[in-house]
Amino acid sequence: MDPRRHVPRTDVVLADPRLVAARELLGATLVKAAVTRAQDMARSGAISPATVADAAAASLPPTAATLTPVINATGVLVHTNLGRAPLSAAARHAVQAAAGCTNVEFDLASGKRGRRGVGALDALARAVPAAGAVYVVNNNAAALVLAATALAAGREIIVSRGEMIEIGDRFRLPDLLQSTGARIREVGTTNRTALADYQQAVCAGTAFILKVHPSNYVIEGFTASVSVGELAGLGVLVVGDIGSGLLRPSPVLPDEPDADTWLRAGAGLVTASGDKLLGGPQAGLLLGERETVIRLARHPLARALRVDKLTLAALEATLAGPTPPVTQAMTATEPSLRTRAGALAGRLALAGVDCRAVPSAAAVGGGGGPGVTLPSAALSLPERLASGLRSGTAVRRGDMPAVVGRVEDGRLLLDLRAVAPTEDERLAEAVLAAAAGQQ
Repeated sequence: MDPRRHVPRTDVVLADPRLVAARELLGATLVKAAVTRAQDMARSGAISPATVADAAAASLPPTAATLTPVINATGVLVHTNLGRAPLSAAARHAVQAAAGCTNVEFDLASGKRGRRGVGALDALARAVPAAGAVYVVNNNAAALVLAATALAAGREIIVSRGEMIEIGDRFRLPDLLQSTGARIREVGTTNRTALADYQQAVCAGTAFILKVHPSNYVIEGFTASVSVGELAGLGVLVVGDIGSGLLRPSPVLPDEPDADTWLRAGAGLVTASGDKLLGGPQAGLLLGERETVIRLARHPLARALRVDKLTLAALEATLAGPTPPVTQAMTATEPSLRTRAGALAGRLALAGVDCRAVPSAAAVGGGGGPGVTLPSAALSLPERLASGLRSGTAVRRGDMPAVVGRVEDGRLLLDLRAVAPTEDERLAEAVLAAAAGQQ
């Protein structure tokens, strides 16, 4: 008799206790798809009909989403392709607490409708004392769109040619601003812009001067630019896009602009990202003069750009909670990184893995600290392990997080600056699993 006739029926396989439990977590569609794949393998002779349920259970994804936990060992602290800033434990717990019904826009004491996200907004206001008011939208591009739409539709925005930036995925600042109905008035040149250039451009049709921090490149040599304080003296609203989300000065990045400093220098409005140097969730921060911020918050477009309860929870916990992982990574000392690398390399070498600790150079990334190199330490491994660490069997089963490093001179480097010390054990286990998978 053809052994394929012995392939169990779908309802029989789905009755397996492991698959019954999986349906509660993953849903019927994903579980049934796993069963169908296992049945097809049995019909092709790849597995025995008796092991269909085992194969189906083994192939189930760890969650109902395709997003996979990743250990960022690239040496780029804020890696856009890896979700930018990792949330702190406090922010993750806050997100979990807010995942169900929550008082996002409800006053529990009075039983009436409340101010939306009041906790997050209050925490943001406390973090930037120079701001007369604050507001939050879904990213920094949205913050600029809201500002341009509410303040400059049909009018002019003055911008230096040296600050007409393009960031990832062909996102260009001029395209964004012009989409709002505003007109761009370019002044100066790519490498030099003077105060007189701005003075000559100011007219009755000027809505505001936009000062943009070129956060992903550096112009060196014969250059000149105008400070926020100088621009504020022209008597026109100054809007500053600091991009990276630094709220206060950082000793690690002394040349990186921060919101509090620009506001104190005279900017009427500052926009920034929440998921870069701030270390929180994706969000666009609007901070500035009370009248200006309230005008933006009450604009009809603000409704389309508002953030959800999970973002508000994560943002508040980031601002009010412990030091976020991005800041910890930036301030980690080189000796501590070398010590960790040496301990991990020794452990892996004893297990038979070709591994050694080497010096490395990390970068801030995410449009922050352009040109700044952070000394680091890395594990040097055979390049062939890269694939298994990213998407090997243990990763696909959810037994291990994916690990992403970088390849230099034919070796895979796992830079430890962006890896939290609490992840060292999982990192070692992941390397051992990837090495075992190639034996």
